[in-house]
Amino acid sequence: MTTPSTASSRSHAAGRPADCDVVIAGAGPAGLMLAGELRTGGASVIVLERLTEVDPILKAGTLNRPNIEAFYRRGLLPALRKAQQETEWTVSYLSTRRPDGTSALPRFSGHFAAIMLSDEMLDESDPDLAGLCPPDLVALVHQKQVEAILADRAARLGAEVRRGVEVTGFEQDDEGVTVATDQGPIRCGWLVGCDGGRSTVRKLARFDFPGTEPEITGYHGIADMVGVEDLGVGWHATDTGVYLNDPPRGRITTVAFDGAPADRDTPATAEDLQAAIRHVTGADATVTGIRSLTRFTDNTRQATTYRQGRVLLAGDAAHVHPPFGGQGLNLSVGDAMNLGWKLAATVRGTAPDGLLDTYTAERHPLGAWVLDWTRAQIAVMRPDPHARALREVVADLARTADGATYLAKKISGVWQRYDLSGDHPLVGTSTPDYALADGSRLADHMHDGRALLLDPSGALHELAAPYRDRMRTITAAPLTDDAPAALFVRPDGYVAWAGEPDPGSLDKELQTWLGVPLAHPSQTPEAVTANPSLGQNPPSGKAKP
Repeated sequence: MTTPSTASSRSHAAGRPADCDVVIAGAGPAGLMLAGELRTGGASVIVLERLTEVDPILKAGTLNRPNIEAFYRRGLLPALRKAQQETEWTVSYLSTRRPDGTSALPRFSGHFAAIMLSDEMLDESDPDLAGLCPPDLVALVHQKQVEAILADRAARLGAEVRRGVEVTGFEQDDEGVTVATDQGPIRCGWLVGCDGGRSTVRKLARFDFPGTEPEITGYHGIADMVGVEDLGVGWHATDTGVYLNDPPRGRITTVAFDGAPADRDTPATAEDLQAAIRHVTGADATVTGIRSLTRFTDNTRQATTYRQGRVLLAGDAAHVHPPFGGQGLNLSVGDAMNLGWKLAATVRGTAPDGLLDTYTAERHPLGAWVLDWTRAQIAVMRPDPHARALREVVADLARTADGATYLAKKISGVWQRYDLSGDHPLVGTSTPDYALADGSRLADHMHDGRALLLDPSGALHELAAPYRDRMRTITAAPLTDDAPAALFVRPDGYVAWAGEPDPGSLDKELQTWLGVPLAHPSQTPEAVTANPSLGQNPPSGKAKP
């Protein structure tokens, strides 16, 4: 199978030794998270980033619950907490969130369609919000900080990041992919496009990318301004759009409903931001300096599939939408967590048939939900009379415990689950972080990216032994009465099986998600990891494109 491309070369097709198992185009959150996950799973990785330096533009500033849990399970929660504590605007923001001026972290912070939600309105009796665990200590971390943490992890694990290298084309065949770049070709087993909303990989591979056209132009900036002293603080709706004013940090966001910009490729300027502020707020603003500025629209699209042969998409390359709530960052990290262990298992040759196809099956519905969630916010923010009447209704609901709790749960992602087979209510959900009798927590045992089997009774030891290279068995009992007797957790932290320790029912799930067990279960995980063949492409036929 070949894919149309530009600047590709057949002289580097099948038969050339691979330079690495996986090439990732793009060193944003999706690409860097994926690089770390692949290295954890034993695959060799080269990340190609066309930018020579990290993009300094201020982007998303929050992480949702599933992604904080992902960082936690990989031992990165201390780094997130440190980043949050060291960020001046975050400390300032937190201090302004409490009437007494303290910087206590609110249980929840967010907005729907520029309608702020109050954490004081949340129903603390809701089972999805009950209790506190380590991930609750983190919420406000810049995307730039997230990228720095993920880049450091990827480098420590041995991923190679090449900056200033642009993908210009590729050819795929039954054995791999030859990636053409402006600095020469690279031969690999798989290519993953994590190269943003205007993804070169997606366009070259001709993925279908349907969606809805933009109707807004938004600006998000950190700027020096005069003439805005009388603007209200926080989110406000006007006759021409909505705006966010955050004076302590010089942060301002405007959203105008006058269509997309005529030239979306031209960088935004101080003059553009100044005109937008005047148009949306009515203030006679003057922008005297720019520290960060980005322009955005509500162009909303999603690839119909995330895989074509040996080429896959993740993050904004697979789905684009307006940035409200930082859902793009969170969706991107989730894509990488889901894909990483599956692609690594495919590279190793241990993946069961169809495992890689579950990536699209599981992540596409969540991406579709995010697109509709942001479309709904655009509808509520419109300045026409019908939308403004609807906005008042939504605002009233947000001021009730039920309404605020519903919106907070949706924004925070605590509701997210995968549609997996199994009768136990935990199947398909993010695994609870049980405190264990040995003083550890369940997440403490997931740093190496292996699956987990919680087996306090020891009844499943014999069944689990042949999977020691890809699954860790925990015998310490949970310190709670509501935990199942046994629990099988996938490498990404989602429950694949739970219930009584029945080898018959568990055996099917182990083979479904982990594949064929070791022929010699006495072989240790350390010996398997040290085997250099695990980092190479499997023999022809093991990984079907």
